[in-house]
Amino acid sequence: MILNPNQTMVTEFVLQGFSEHPSLRLLLIGCFLTLYTMALIGNIVIIALVTSSNGLHSPMYFFLCNLATMDIVCTSSVLPKALLGLVSKENTIAFKGCMAQLFFLVWSASSELLLLTVMAYDRYVAICHPLHYSSRMSPHLCGALALGVWSICALNASVHTGLMTRLSFCGPKVITHFFCEIPPLLLLSCSPTYVNSIMTLMADAFYGGINFFTLLSYGYIIASILRMRSAEGKKKAFSTCSSHLIVVCVYYSSVFCAYISPASSYSPERSKVTSVLYSVLSPTLNPLIYTLRNKDVKLALGRLLSSFSH
Repeated sequence: MILNPNQTMVTEFVLQGFSEHPSLRLLLIGCFLTLYTMALIGNIVIIALVTSSNGLHSPMYFFLCNLATMDIVCTSSVLPKALLGLVSKENTIAFKGCMAQLFFLVWSASSELLLLTVMAYDRYVAICHPLHYSSRMSPHLCGALALGVWSICALNASVHTGLMTRLSFCGPKVITHFFCEIPPLLLLSCSPTYVNSIMTLMADAFYGGINFFTLLSYGYIIASILRMRSAEGKKKAFSTCSSHLIVVCVYYSSVFCAYISPASSYSPERSKVTSVLYSVLSPTLNPLIYTLRNKDVKLALGRLLSSFSH
């Protein structure tokens, strides 16, 4: 695209944030600061418990540790800048800073989607094929799966960020969001965004297809639990996967609401609400869900707290 000589390239963006609701500013600052603190403490505690407790050195908790790390990256790429925008008069972000935020957000959010599929497979093997669990979910395979998740999603984030840097932005420069996200950025571009839109649709199709296996795994798990004759066996089996299922439902519903629609039908208000769910609320709730609904984690937490009290 040939730019008009009078057009100047954008070197920084203005994040609209929640400036259209000034009466909610103090409430949002309090809520976001509380949720961010809870998310950091909760996920750091999960990582500390898994790494320090011998009873949690199993594939399920290894993947949970990876999930906690992703949650820290996700919420830390969004909330500090959002809080800064709420306390300052104008919330600007440099072009390079915007691209960095986009990379880490896409990387962590897509990694979580893929990791939830891996965790669903882990629960499927544990419940449907318990006798083969140790051989199927070997430490080598678990390490390879985690590395694959991080690597594939880093490549995905690199492609989207790289394509975004190739676009021309010559004004307006107000991003109708509280962080740099693909749909509002595409709307600001003054160069063709066809390739970006195609790659976004391809990524959506890939992750949608992968996550179909998550739902399929839980379908087999539920069917297997219902076939159990022992009520105690059903209760024990369901307790091992119920927390995963809750996390999957919360995360999937928010992510797909945010990204399933094309950029042309982008709604700033809806996107802000759904983005708060997956980038703020989900990282905060995940440690609580796994801690409150998991006996092993609660026991490890109790031992950790008692060691500090002595």
